[in-house]
Amino acid sequence: MFKYTLDNKRYHTLNYFFKTKFGQKTVKIPIDINSPCPNQQNGGCIFCSNRSKAAIIIDNQNIIEQFHQTQKNYEKKWPNSLYIPYFQSGTNTNLPVEAIKPIIDTLLTEPKVVGISIATRPDCLSKSWLDYLNELNQKTFLTIEIGLQSANDKTLQLINRGHDVNTFTEAIHKLKARNIFTVAHIINGLPYEKKEDMLHTVKYLNSLQINGIKIHMLYISKNTPLEKLYIKEQFPILSKEEYINIVCEQLTLLNEKIVIERITGDPVIDELITPTWLLKKFCVLNDIDKQMKEQNIYQGMNV
Repeated sequence: MFKYTLDNKRYHTLNYFFKTKFGQKTVKIPIDINSPCPNQQNGGCIFCSNRSKAAIIIDNQNIIEQFHQTQKNYEKKWPNSLYIPYFQSGTNTNLPVEAIKPIIDTLLTEPKVVGISIATRPDCLSKSWLDYLNELNQKTFLTIEIGLQSANDKTLQLINRGHDVNTFTEAIHKLKARNIFTVAHIINGLPYEKKEDMLHTVKYLNSLQINGIKIHMLYISKNTPLEKLYIKEQFPILSKEEYINIVCEQLTLLNEKIVIERITGDPVIDELITPTWLLKKFCVLNDIDKQMKEQNIYQGMNV
């Protein structure tokens, strides 16, 4: 059995990482503070519906009420779990430090909270934020999640990402210099990318010695620039089989110590145009497990 799992997986699971680090079940609780994305001024990423929110929270709630509501739901399933508030939606370091620090301070006083996770962009890590994150990292288990999507600059330009690969590299170096746990987000199946591009992306991340990764499949949502591009150019969308093959090979190229925090996406049903096979998330997860077992492959074997 692969050594970094408790679930008979062949990759380093988040469940294993949390249980090893904290000694019991630990879950992330999505928090939405309506933080703006600076790239929206330039039109935003072409796949973004501009309504990216933590799906299980209710708008206009107090932040602590958001946390308590989700906590109650999770406790029904995992009554003895620990929690990490996850600032998920938007670009959270695009707000002033002074705006978010009191929220984090309050959350850290909550019983059973053992860390903080913050999602952001590589071009939104000012000196004041880096100083604060360094301070926060001394107090609790801090995770910074940063979207890369692709290590191909041409692709980043096409999807209007608003930064290049070098900006991401510099951001990771700054965070690693402060010993902060880093998680990268990537998307497989971006327009006109080949399998080699997607494998290159994980090789690049491997070289940066990131701590975790979230792997997503590109999906097309209604009322996005990506929808218009798809209608106009009919670029190919990965089949489920193609996606599974690529993910399995990507996993073999990632250092076994990198935590796999996500391995497929969760599209909003009423916004999804294609691919519809993504709606059967557990089938995708099971097929990844099945293929890795059949091929006798595991994370890190080709590093």
